[in-house]
Amino acid sequence: MFTTSFTRIFDVEHPVVCGGMTAVGTADLIAAVANAGALGFLSALSQPTPEALAEEIARCRSMTDRPFGVNLTILPTLKPVPYEDYRAVIIDSGVGVVETAGSNPAPHLHAFAAAGIKVIHKAVSVRHALKAEQLGVDAVSIDGFECAGHPGNDDVPGLVLIPAATRKLSIPVIASGGFADGAGLAAALALGASAINMGTRFVASTEATVHENVKRQITVNDERSTQLVFREFNNTARVARNSISERISEISALPNATFDDVADLASGVRGRQKVLAGGEVDAGLWWAGQSQGLIDEILTCEEIVTSTVNQAHDLIVNRLPQLTGAIR
Repeated sequence: MFTTSFTRIFDVEHPVVCGGMTAVGTADLIAAVANAGALGFLSALSQPTPEALAEEIARCRSMTDRPFGVNLTILPTLKPVPYEDYRAVIIDSGVGVVETAGSNPAPHLHAFAAAGIKVIHKAVSVRHALKAEQLGVDAVSIDGFECAGHPGNDDVPGLVLIPAATRKLSIPVIASGGFADGAGLAAALALGASAINMGTRFVASTEATVHENVKRQITVNDERSTQLVFREFNNTARVARNSISERISEISALPNATFDDVADLASGVRGRQKVLAGGEVDAGLWWAGQSQGLIDEILTCEEIVTSTVNQAHDLIVNRLPQLTGAIR
C-alpha cells in the first residue's frame, strides 16, 4: 500500500517499525510484528547471555519467515556487557538488520557491514543523526521528545525534529516518539520520514509478553500519564507516571541528590519482575510514551499494523484531497 525508501531498503511490506524494547522485545512479539508485515527488533540485552540470544533468534525464525532484526543498545553499565560476543551471535545467526542505540555504534559498524548487515541507528538529535550517517549507517530512527525511554535533553518534539532531520539527511528517517495510529503515519510521511516506529502501542498488544495489568493501564492512561526522571543526573528518561516515578522525582530534586539515592527504586530488575511480569503497575519504573493518550484498546499486532496503514491510506487518499478541493 505504501512504498518508501525504508520498505525498499529493508524489504518489508509496511513502513512500520517496532524498535527494540528491553524485556519486551522477545520472539513472541517480534515474530507477530514481522508476520503483520512490519519490521520488529528483538532486544539483544533482554537475553542474559549471547548464547541465549542465539536461541531467541532461532525461536523467532521458527515463528516467522519474514524479516526481523536485533537491537543492540550500547550504554555504560555497572556490570561489563560482552558486546563483541552479542555482535558475533547476531552475525553468525544470519540476521539481516540491526538497530543500534545509546552510545556511538562505530566500533561495531565495520563487522556488521562486512557481514552484509544493514544498520539503523537511533538518535535523539539532528547532530547525532548526521554523525551516524557519516559513520555509514543505512537509516536513522529519530526520537522526538514524546518518546518512551531516553529522549535526550534538547526537548524537541517530533513535529519539529522529524522535518529538521529529513531536510539534512540523505538516508531514510524513521519517525519515533508519539506514534500509535494511522494519522501519525500520514503525518510522518508528510514530514519527510520513510516509516514510523511504535513502541508503547506494541506493548499494548496481545502478543507482548508483559502482564495484562500493564497493557490495560496503558489503555487507561492519557497523554499526561508519563513522567521525566533522571534529568538531574543528565540521563533523562520518560516513564509511566506512578508512585515510584513520583518518589524518584521528589528525591532527585533534593540538594546534593545522586543516582545512588534512587537506585533501588529505579532498579531495572524491580521493574521487570514486579511490573512487567508481576503486574504491580505501581511497584517499579516502566517505560511508556505520551502516545498512551492515543491507545484505548489492546489489539493483535496484525490489527495494529493493518489499522495503522489503512487509516493512513484513507487520510492521504480520501480526506486530504477533499480538503484541497474545498480550498479550491
